[in-house]
Amino acid sequence: MTDSPERNESTGGSENQEKTAARGRGSLPYYLLIMLFFILVMWGWQAISNANRTEVEYSFFLSQLEEGNVKSASLKGLQLLGQWKNVETAQNELNSIVKGLNEDLKEGEKEKKSPELTNLFVTNVPAQENENLLRRMEAKDVKYGSANEDMSILILQSMIYLLPFILLMAFLFFAMRRSSDPMGSGGMFGNFVKSQAKRFQPSDSQTTFDDVAGMEHAKTELQEVVEFLKEPSKFQRLGAEIPKGVLLMGPPGTGKTLVARAVAGEAGVPFFSINGSEFIQMFVGVGASRVRDMFRTAKENAPCILFIDEIDAVGRVRGAGVGGGHDEREQTLNQILSEMDGFESNAAVIVIAATNRPDVLDPALLRPGRFDRHVAVDRPSREGRLGILKVHVRKVKLAETVNLEEIANGTIGFSGAELKNIVNEAALHAARDGKNEVEMEDFDSARDKIMMGVPREDIMNEKERRMTAYHEAGHAILGWMLPEVDPVHKVTIVPRGRALGVTQFVPEEERFHMGETRLRQQLAMMLGGRTAEKLIFDEYSAGAEDDLKRSSQIARRMVSAWGMSEKIGPVAYRDSDEHPFLGKEMHEQRKYSEQTAFLIDQEMRTVMLEAQDLAMKTLAENRETLEKLVSALMENEVVSREHLVEILGPRKGVERGDETETNGEQQNDSSES
Repeated sequence: MTDSPERNESTGGSENQEKTAARGRGSLPYYLLIMLFFILVMWGWQAISNANRTEVEYSFFLSQLEEGNVKSASLKGLQLLGQWKNVETAQNELNSIVKGLNEDLKEGEKEKKSPELTNLFVTNVPAQENENLLRRMEAKDVKYGSANEDMSILILQSMIYLLPFILLMAFLFFAMRRSSDPMGSGGMFGNFVKSQAKRFQPSDSQTTFDDVAGMEHAKTELQEVVEFLKEPSKFQRLGAEIPKGVLLMGPPGTGKTLVARAVAGEAGVPFFSINGSEFIQMFVGVGASRVRDMFRTAKENAPCILFIDEIDAVGRVRGAGVGGGHDEREQTLNQILSEMDGFESNAAVIVIAATNRPDVLDPALLRPGRFDRHVAVDRPSREGRLGILKVHVRKVKLAETVNLEEIANGTIGFSGAELKNIVNEAALHAARDGKNEVEMEDFDSARDKIMMGVPREDIMNEKERRMTAYHEAGHAILGWMLPEVDPVHKVTIVPRGRALGVTQFVPEEERFHMGETRLRQQLAMMLGGRTAEKLIFDEYSAGAEDDLKRSSQIARRMVSAWGMSEKIGPVAYRDSDEHPFLGKEMHEQRKYSEQTAFLIDQEMRTVMLEAQDLAMKTLAENRETLEKLVSALMENEVVSREHLVEILGPRKGVERGDETETNGEQQNDSSES
């Protein structure tokens, strides 16, 4: 698909509305032209009338008045408009005045020139001179009158004052005449309520299923959609109806948007993409109008695909929020439900939506007839990760030592976006070191950076380094000795990210189940750091805060959700994990008694203490090995898996049968900085 999409345009509207809009578009320029022409005529008239008068000084006018050379005069505000009896007399007098001024000029000053007078003149009268001036003109028998404003001048001034208001009214008149529905596609707010969906033309560079690796199940589910869009008659002749909506569900970064674009690329049809948050605006009704415009445009371009990303932003359960059912989001959702249910059975418009929170979607959105096909897009398997890596390294120059299968084996639980990030970070690391090819060690550094963070330059004193070494060695010893725990990949006391030390675990195989034995050993490994501190220093530190938090969450779920307690029994007591902004947990009461809550806390404490005892027993039995690992960490700061085999000996595995679990790489951090 192209990275420069063009906005779709709505072509809806009746023929009458188009004619009305055409009349409105044609009438507004004439109104403006007439107004502007009238203003220019008035301005020119005033300019021509003032051009026939010569402006003179008020003192010169008084001198001519005393000499009796003023024939008539009239006041207009503080301006005096008059006419000379003899313009030549006035000109001679003015020339003599200017000549006298030039004789008094100092050396180097520029001589002044007298202006050419006309029969009409104008001068500015000081405000305090009005009464004296009238008496003087009466004494000299000057015809005097009060000059009213010319009608043209009054009209011109009124037009200037009213011009902004007239323009605003003309705009509103023009906009309202375009459509009888102001909120419609051709109305005055048409661009505001128009759908923001981006349109990708089928002629653009396409994404196909060949560009999507590791999602064979999703591609199989969507193949029917592709075939329907290519040849809808094949299904319609047997009375079959293709699903109107396909919901892609999966964690972030697993490629839901990529799959949707691949469907459009395979089918060769237009692809409209929009984010769920783009429907929501501060004005009530705008979201619903955008939904109408989006679906109308999709129908006009059928067959096509309409993709709504992050649909949970607008499709949450109705009636759950504080504002009730009259807020903008719920009106938008109601419009989406109405539009999807209103499709004809042969309408070749497929709506594909993506979300990583299907549990919060409204049930009406998931019922048959709307999003009736749900496709899970999960994290890729080993073969899928290998395929994704091959796709992303197409433009990367790899060294012969790079083994993509080994990288795929060491990235269990990674999503497609995370694998792409590893490839990019490896290329950046090789470029910083000035290499011509990306080597295997660059991929190892990239994985360490993503999983553990960037190394910090913090300087710890000897006691802090030693305590951190025992903490991380405790995690490593428990992970090495307990067979159900994933094997240790690397141990470091170099501060990374927010942690002062990290123990990194890499699973050897993918898993989908966790037994009680594995969970209890996992808890013991998590508590191994603080247990080692207690064993060596006879005190606990604050560095185990994150370990306690994560292990407590697992222990509580073992007791209250997974039925792994004899006293609690096979009962699930749900602790709320709903988000408060959904409005659900604000009023729901806990569905078990205080006595049961106390019992859950006691059983949870028992599980944690048993895990701590297992950790203490294991570390006490391997005290000599613990000291060796600490010495290696104090000396080298980083101990790899190969070095761990030399120190701790071969790790004994366990027969797991077909049990597998996908929980990706794990890491246990020491105290946060």
